[in-house]
Amino acid sequence: MQTSPALSGNDTQAITQTTTQSATQRLIALYEQLSPAHLYELSTHYAPDAHFKDPFNDVRGVPAIAQIFAHMFATLDQPRFTVTQHIVQGDQAFLGWEFRFRMRRWRPQVEQCIHGATMVRFDTQGRVTLHRDYWDTAQELYEKLPVLGCLMRWLRQSASATATTKEFHAHRPSS
Repeated sequence: MQTSPALSGNDTQAITQTTTQSATQRLIALYEQLSPAHLYELSTHYAPDAHFKDPFNDVRGVPAIAQIFAHMFATLDQPRFTVTQHIVQGDQAFLGWEFRFRMRRWRPQVEQCIHGATMVRFDTQGRVTLHRDYWDTAQELYEKLPVLGCLMRWLRQSASATATTKEFHAHRPSS
C-alpha cells in the first residue's frame, strides 16, 4: 500500500493558492454572467453565513446577499459587472471591476459606469465568507446626479490639493 508524503508548509500554501485561484475564477464568471435567473447560484459561491459590505449595505447570509442583487436588478436597467483585474493571495482575492448600468428614472439613455474593487475571503471549500466592496460613492454616483452632483463636485474641488496649492500661491508674498 502506498502512502502519500507529508505535506510541507509550502505544499499546503500551494493547495490554498490553487483552491483560491479556482474559486476566484468561478466567482468572476458568476459576476460577469449575473442575472435575476442566476441569483440562486449565490448559495454555491457564498458560505451560508457570509458577510457582505458595500457603501450602502452590511448584511450576513446568502438570502440577504441575494436580496441586494435582486434589488439591483429591480431598480437598474442592464446592470453588469466586468472584472478588469484580480490578485489572489492565500485565502483571499482582490477584484478590480467596472459596473455598468442605466438608471431608470434619470437619464435612462445614458450608460453609467462605476469603477470599484472587491476583497473576498474564501473558506476551505472555496466559498466566500467575506465580500467587501470599495468604491467612491461621491465621485462615482453622487456627482452624476442633478443638484447633489453640483454640490459634490464643488466639495471635491474645494478639498483637492490643487485647489489648496492655487490658494497658497495666490496669497504668497512675491519676492
